[in-house]
Amino acid sequence: MSTSKTKKAQTVAKSGRGRPRSPEIRAKILKAAYEMLNEVGFMDLTIEGVAARAEVGKPTIYRRWKTKAALAMDAFLEAVNPEIAFPDTGVAKEDFREQMYKIVKLMNSSRGEVLANVIGCGQADEELIAAFRENWLTPRRKDAIQIFQRGVDRGELREGIDAEVAIDALYSPLFYRLLLKHQPLTDKFVDELVDLVMKGLCCL
Repeated sequence: MSTSKTKKAQTVAKSGRGRPRSPEIRAKILKAAYEMLNEVGFMDLTIEGVAARAEVGKPTIYRRWKTKAALAMDAFLEAVNPEIAFPDTGVAKEDFREQMYKIVKLMNSSRGEVLANVIGCGQADEELIAAFRENWLTPRRKDAIQIFQRGVDRGELREGIDAEVAIDALYSPLFYRLLLKHQPLTDKFVDELVDLVMKGLCCL
């Protein structure tokens, strides 16, 4: 290889072109976006603001997230996913109960306000509500269906019940109270809800 070609190759290598995207930069961006979600809400969240707080350029963000909605949902989920995982207690009813305790705890924290803001703003922003369905709702429901099926396989829950309807019956009241705030979200409410819904699902 000629000297000029060697120098050109070294220059390209030094420029970092083709290197894997830095997980540290991704973490900084998500942290900045989540902080701003808490401070100003989704409507006033801007890529410019996130870029300034994370100390990166806007193109760095757009290479990873095509829309503000996608960034907002990833930032939110990065913060809350570890807190809302399903346990494996060995009993489907208790798996749901314990996970719903976690959801209620989240909803009663500042994260709950962010969640309510995302859902509310999503009614007027198709990209945001689509990101919410894809990144929050669908994965959570898939996990819940697996728990439900384990209960059926173990003979705890009746066969032939539509798992989608059962999951709606369990979780929809939580979001109803989160958004309308007509009644408090408590562990006692979770207990009453799980006992009531599961009474119709369990094998006699």
